[in-house]
Amino acid sequence: MAEQAKPQDAVREHILSDPIQVLEDRDIMRALISADEVARGKNVIDLRAIALERLEARLNRLEDTHRHVIAAAYDNLASTNQIHRATLAILEPKTFAEFLVLLQEELGRILNVASARLVLESPAATPDMEDQLQAEFGSGVCFCAPGAVNDYILRGRSSAGRPVTLRTIHDPDPVLFGDAVDKVTSEALLRLDLGKGNLPAMLVLGSASNDQFTPQKGADLLVFFASAFERVLRRWLN
Repeated sequence: MAEQAKPQDAVREHILSDPIQVLEDRDIMRALISADEVARGKNVIDLRAIALERLEARLNRLEDTHRHVIAAAYDNLASTNQIHRATLAILEPKTFAEFLVLLQEELGRILNVASARLVLESPAATPDMEDQLQAEFGSGVCFCAPGAVNDYILRGRSSAGRPVTLRTIHDPDPVLFGDAVDKVTSEALLRLDLGKGNLPAMLVLGSASNDQFTPQKGADLLVFFASAFERVLRRWLN
């Protein structure tokens, strides 16, 4: 009998030595409460069990909220670092030719998008000049007729529009997205003010993810980047 009691004594000593560990173990507490219910009969309502279930449900909700907050914080940090790298990148070129190479080859990769293209309004944006302009400025820049930037951003709306427009698209424009047109499902349109005497422009970012650029997403970082981008572009235009 003494030998049979040893395991029970060991369990008892373990519980007495660290009772908090038992209280924090959900499975053990649930088993103890269930055993108590059986011992007292089915007709007795155990309010402790009900309270425990409610506390567990609340704890699960808090844990879910905590995970979502942490995930959002990491996502925001990653986006901030991304915009910082892109801003430093557009400040780096020493010549306009280097800036055009950055637009064509690097900017989309830095911003993790399928396409990044600068759109400039110009009276010279006619079909017969298209090849010549692309040869001169590269595929990172495209030209359109005066007024086209505002028309594309607003799409018939009378509103003055925001500095940055985020939206999903089902019919991406091949002129704006080039070879990436089949991949793009959402876009960010960064309106650019190039100063007095210059026509409007925009930087178009196209994403292969339909939820990367949506109206529900915050645009503060892109507004900052647009402001930096237009200042750099003004320097080259002047």
